Amino acid sequence: MQRCLRIMVPEEGSSGCPVPRLSWMSVLRSAAILSLTGIMAYCFLRVQQGQLEPPKRDMAELQLNHTGQRLDHRLRWQGSPALGRSFVDGLELDDGGQLRVRHGGVYRLHIQVTLANCSSSTRAARPPRATLTVGICSPAAHSISLLRLSFHGGCVAASQRLTPLARGDTLCTNLTLPLLPSANADETFFGVQLVHP
Repeated sequence: MQRCLRIMVPEEGSSGCPVPRLSWMSVLRSAAILSLTGIMAYCFLRVQQGQLEPPKRDMAELQLNHTGQRLDHRLRWQGSPALGRSFVDGLELDDGGQLRVRHGGVYRLHIQVTLANCSSSTRAARPPRATLTVGICSPAAHSISLLRLSFHGGCVAASQRLTPLARGDTLCTNLTLPLLPSANADETFFGVQLVHP
């Protein structure tokens, strides 16, 4: 007995191979996965090339600048990792030791100033209205006091607050003359942090 091979001749327009049919949901799911993969790869490459940066958190932690004599009521600040715990990131510290805001938003300010050579025996020598103020000193049209602290006969004034600041605002800190702030970075410091853009 001989076996016969049946050769099927495909009809015109068909390949003769059964093709599984995909549902529309499978096609859409595959397209979505490919699209997301492409977007993620694009963003990854942009970050690697430095074209797309994560959002910055503007902040500074400053210590007193002791270069030169104190000729006016303004305190001058400095910030750098080389100084220890101080830094400036996203803000600008000008040549006069004042902090300038680059991005508007709501900022948290904190300050502590301890008076130099202060003790219970030197309290009588201090001016009765010794004050520490933090304010916007520039631009002049936007000048305003943000914090006004009294030493209340003590050696330390400290406070914090949330406040909106605009791009270009310069913060100034003032201490009643002839008082001298402590040079110790643990006793005298000033900090600013963007909490909401």
